[in-house]
Amino acid sequence: MPYELQVAIRYLVARRRQAFISLISFVSALGVAVGVTALVVALALTTGLQGELRDRMLGSMPHIYVARIAESGVPDPAAERTRFTALPHVIGAAPVVIGPALVRAGERSAFVTLKGVDTAIEGSVTELPAKMIAGRFDALAAPPETAGGGPRLDGIALGKDLAASLAVRPGDVVTVLTPEGTLTPMGVMPRARSLRVAGIFQLGLYEMDSAYAVVSMPVGLRLMGKPYPDFLQLKVDDLYQAHAVAEAIMARHGATYQVQDFAQMNQSLFSALQLEKMAVSITIGLIVCVAALNIIASLVLMVMEKSRDIAILKTMGATARSISIVFMLQGTLIGVVGTAAGLVLGLSLSFVLDRYRLVHIPGDVYQIAYIPFRIEPLAIAVVTGAALVICFLATIYPSRQAARLDPAEALRHG
Repeated sequence: MPYELQVAIRYLVARRRQAFISLISFVSALGVAVGVTALVVALALTTGLQGELRDRMLGSMPHIYVARIAESGVPDPAAERTRFTALPHVIGAAPVVIGPALVRAGERSAFVTLKGVDTAIEGSVTELPAKMIAGRFDALAAPPETAGGGPRLDGIALGKDLAASLAVRPGDVVTVLTPEGTLTPMGVMPRARSLRVAGIFQLGLYEMDSAYAVVSMPVGLRLMGKPYPDFLQLKVDDLYQAHAVAEAIMARHGATYQVQDFAQMNQSLFSALQLEKMAVSITIGLIVCVAALNIIASLVLMVMEKSRDIAILKTMGATARSISIVFMLQGTLIGVVGTAAGLVLGLSLSFVLDRYRLVHIPGDVYQIAYIPFRIEPLAIAVVTGAALVICFLATIYPSRQAARLDPAEALRHG
């Protein structure tokens, strides 16, 4: 073991008069640990929140929307599906028609976004069929026989929170009104149709579960008075290829199609989350900087306390570089101990908070009911590296002052 390291370790151990300096060193290490812990937990929180929102959105909506510019929709969905599923990375395509509607059940009503889908292939682009918690998704395309020989009603699937607000369950009948009017002797009246609740889904996003209703494509086209679907939904095998696929479609068919990928549709949300993540990291990272100032203070006091020892070491042949290394190692050891303790505590705390879902938030505001904590290895590496670098930089000034100490002056006044 180099003698510089031996001296640095010995100086960190409290001995009678140096107990106060060792206490400052302990507080400095504790400050680094607290800063690293807070930074790890904050990054896990923001990463988990961003990732959870992204995953739930991807389960409820496609990666890419494609619409024809010259047409008010997609006239030939089958041909368009064949065209786009042949593109690299595209693994699914399905048509969709979307519009506003009012759903009534008895005295209760709610404004919703009505989505008409092809029930046979919707599962290739979204997780909607797999998110049914009551009823069956395929019942949308096959109206059940009614008791007593009554009329066969088409089905509708409602979000969990929407069904709760309307107080309905599978088998109940609701009335759907759409803005597209029907000409009657009394003038143009909103189009109304009675539908039977075929199922209830839960996508995990409050916005979707409280304000979305799904019907089969033929029912959606009739209710909205449209001849064919509005868009074609695409799903890619790699989310990060969605933008490249959208650009490829625009480059090849730019004059014919209008394309929008997932990142463009949610740009404002994820930009805000990224900005929040950066702001939190910088703010909490200042705690580590404050701890670095404590390291500077403890080393300066150590240099003053050990001036006689430094002079003796120099008279015995120790170079200025060796003296500088002694105090650099001392500060670095404080940083290593504090960083290691902070990492262990931060990772443990993040695991417990995520495992037991201890942080709950209002779902109607943040779309999810609790915050997951996700650890990214790259983020941990950056936090570790940044903390160690800051602690090392804090040792430069005190170590240079120690190296410049004049042995004669130190011994005269020591």
